[in-house]
Formats: sequence, C-alpha cells, structure tokens
Amino acid sequence: MMFSRLAVASITKRQFSHTVSNATKIAVLGAAGGIGQPLSLLLKLNPFVSDLALYDIHGAPGVGADLCHIDTKSTVKGYLSEYDGLQKTLDGAEVVVIPAGVPRKPGMTRDDLFKTNASIVRDLAKAAAQHCPTAHILVISNPVNSTVPIVAEVFKKFKVYDPKKLFGVTTLDLVRARRFVSELRESDPASEELIVIGGHSGHNFEGQELDNLCKRVQFGGDEVVRAKGGAGSATLSMAHAAAQMTNSLLEAMSGKSGVVQCSFVQSDLYPECAFFSSQVELGQDGVEKVRDIGKINEYEENMLKVCRAELAKNIEKGKTWIAANWE
Repeated sequence: MMFSRLAVASITKRQFSHTVSNATKIAVLGAAGGIGQPLSLLLKLNPFVSDLALYDIHGAPGVGADLCHIDTKSTVKGYLSEYDGLQKTLDGAEVVVIPAGVPRKPGMTRDDLFKTNASIVRDLAKAAAQHCPTAHILVISNPVNSTVPIVAEVFKKFKVYDPKKLFGVTTLDLVRARRFVSELRESDPASEELIVIGGHSGHNFEGQELDNLCKRVQFGGDEVVRAKGGAGSATLSMAHAAAQMTNSLLEAMSGKSGVVQCSFVQSDLYPECAFFSSQVELGQDGVEKVRDIGKINEYEENMLKVCRAELAKNIEKGKTWIAANWE
C-alpha cells in the first residue's frame, strides 16, 4: 500500500489564546486559491497575527480588501507579482505559509501534481530565502513529501537553511483520523487522542473495519475530489488543518511551553528518510525535538515498512528534481 503522507501526532482541540504577548507578520503565498482564501480568513481571526501579507499571481488584492473589513486588529494587504509584490509580501515575514499550486482533479495522485507544483514551490522558496531567510516556512503544496525537500535544497543553496524552521503541513491526516474515528465510536472528535501512522492504534478496531479506516485516512483527499465532481479538492479541511499547525507554531513562538504538533520535518528517526512526519515539540525557534513514534503493533509495523520505502523515493525525487531544475 502506498503512503502519500505519514502523520503521527497526539493532539487535543485548542482555542486561540486571548492573551498575546507578541504579534507576528504572516505571509501566505497562493492566498487567492481554494486553500489560500479560507486559510487567510482563519489567520485574520488569529490574535497572534499582526500583519497578514497575501500573495498570488491574481486575485490577492481583492482577497486582502475583503479580509481587511473583518473586525480584528491585524492589518491585511494583498500583492501581485508586479511592482515587487512578492518581495513586499515576504519582507519582515516571520512565518511563510505556502498553499500555492494546482489543485487535484479526479484520478490524480499527489505525484501527478509534482511537475507543476515543484516549479512553483522552487520559485517561491528562492524568494523567501532572499527576502526572509530566517522565517519559519510551512509547506502545504503537494506532494509534500517532495516539495519540502525542494525547499530545503533551495535554502541550502542560499546558505540560509535551518532545519528547525522548515515544516511540511501534514495536520490534515490527523484531523481526518480524529473525525473518522469519532464517527465509528460516536464520540467527540476533540476527545480522540490518536497516533496515526497511515493506520490506527489505541482503539478496538480490527479486520476489515481497521483496513477501511486506514484507507479512508490515507485517501481522504480522493473522497473529496470525487464528491466535488472534479471541480475542487480538499480545500476547506486543508485550510482548517493548516491554521491549526500555524497557530501551534505561533503559540510556541510566543513563549508557550509544551506545544506539540504533527509535521513533516527533517528527522533522524529512520536513516533512509531524511524527512519524516511525527510528533514535534515546538519552541520559539521552531523544532525543539522530534519525538519517536513509540510502540506500534505488527499491523502498523508492516504498514510503516511500506511507507518508509515509498517515502524515501519521494524525498529523493524532490532532491533530484531541484538539482536538475534550478532555473
């Protein structure tokens, strides 16, 4: 079974803090797209955000004008590529979130998106490396397994790479798992504390029910693409998940201790996988510690073996691509 992403986390629902000790400029690259618009809305509501800068090849000024009417303190402005718009978006940014890229269509895998999205991510990463080299970078653009290594290689080329500040946003896997498990258990999703490794542990699921649950978590994006009749992909749930990840990072940057979130980061957990998604302890400078996945059963171990082999190929694909396509 092929894993497109691996998410490992244990998290409970948290509300935005009402006591904010510092505020942050956030840049959203791809802000007028299906993920970018609802994500920008959620960030406009976040009290940690003081300045929201939105960039896209079209539509970003309109999104910015719409959001700036919302009655929260943060300022919002949208930029296009003309008149140094990307540089203005990135100047002074402490967090850069990248949902830019083409959406999935019926029958497409994340790998099918690679050629187009790789070029987009490469160019945006180059701009970020030049204009906000110390910012935390959160990559949403699919396939994350390959686009995150592309960003890493770009930052290395500019000699500004900090592995603690590069994140692949895999939070949606966990969000889906919590919801799907709660449906089976007839529970509140907020009460479900899960460890998700493409499968499931900690609850009494087995046999076909367990297989179905694992597959639904893995391929939840396909379910949404089919339901939208090819007219869209998982944009709203992805925006919600990305906002959760961003808020966790902002909490940690503000000085809150004990913040743990799932993310695809540089990792030493498995030698064949330079990046891996697992529980990450966050601090003011980004990743403080990558947690081990803990004890897993035989079913999960077998799935993990398949995942690691496929994941290593995905990572290498991104590194090989950027080496051959720097310009």
